[in-house]
Amino acid sequence: MLAFYTQPHDGLVARMTPMNPTRDQIVDAAVELAEQADWESVRLQDVAHRLDCPLQELSNHFREKEELADAWFDRADQAMLRAAADPALVSLPVESRLEHLLFCWLDAMQARHRVTRQMILGKLEPGHIHIQIPSVLRISRTVQWLREAAHCNASGLRRALEETALTSLFVSSFVLWLRDAESGPEQARALFRRGVHGINRRFGWQAATILEALPPAQATSPDRVN
Repeated sequence: MLAFYTQPHDGLVARMTPMNPTRDQIVDAAVELAEQADWESVRLQDVAHRLDCPLQELSNHFREKEELADAWFDRADQAMLRAAADPALVSLPVESRLEHLLFCWLDAMQARHRVTRQMILGKLEPGHIHIQIPSVLRISRTVQWLREAAHCNASGLRRALEETALTSLFVSSFVLWLRDAESGPEQARALFRRGVHGINRRFGWQAATILEALPPAQATSPDRVN
């Protein structure tokens, strides 16, 4: 509905345009509504009403409700990548880098743990193949960003094997995190530490980490690493 207001300085009546919400405002409104009830019950019309804008304004940003959930996980990706910009990160062992970045990703959703869980369960419902296939691709994309952010620079077959192992560990840790808002994060951290240590032993990340931390003149030959 259009509203009207009077400008005091000239006494003219001007018509207000409908609010033009940003993507973030739309996602925030949807998640807040889900907190009051549950994610399944959230309707785009309810989100538009909460933002006091026409439903059409939401369609300018999102084609369907499922894209709001995807945008929620995009935020976690961005939180992880912001953490990767810290210059101190590269001085950490690669296992610690990966752990720190993963939990920046999870911490970005911790305050809305219940809603995040409901989003995932919604994607797993039978008959949602059109949602599940893109979700698998999204996991792969997040793991690729995780590897990039942690400076895991393997290539070829080694990269493929490393990524497969890390993806499996990522999913297992995320499932543990989802189970319980209180104990899940610590259980996920313990699992991830064990798993990433095993991957490190298999792929020799530690040697690569030492080389990355050295000045270029000293990092030219693996013989320099003891």
